[in-house]
Amino acid sequence: MLETLAEEVLQRIEQVRLQYHRLVILAAPTGKGKTRILQIVQQKTQAPLININLALSRLMLDLTEKQRALKIALLLGEAVDYKESELVLLDNTEMLFAKAFRTDPLRLLQTLARSKTVVASWNGEIKDDWLYYATPEHPEYRRYPIKELCLVGVV
Repeated sequence: MLETLAEEVLQRIEQVRLQYHRLVILAAPTGKGKTRILQIVQQKTQAPLININLALSRLMLDLTEKQRALKIALLLGEAVDYKESELVLLDNTEMLFAKAFRTDPLRLLQTLARSKTVVASWNGEIKDDWLYYATPEHPEYRRYPIKELCLVGVV
């Protein structure tokens, strides 16, 4: 099943190659195999697989909370741009949703996906024409309409 989903991700990568935002979102709740799917895609494409939580944490070590919030987009670009690949795979993206950053995680990913093709894991689900992150009572809850998004959902 994970192989099939990895193939679907590869097909979506081809679909977005000529779009303005070359972003593919791999959406599923925690523990449903997103990391393994990205590893399979990485093996087939040789694209870098980046743990965003780890990369951003390292870049933010010497910054204050205010500096982190102001520089999150720049730091995300720095975490990804040092890779010379046209395709990057992003895993463990939860840090992008932190309330302290006061930013829109989808917009961050879309901005990043203007200069290279990005496949990003997303801890959430696709339901009723919406992409969700967390549940409504969670402080980091987000909901986006799925139109114009390229999604792969893991059930």
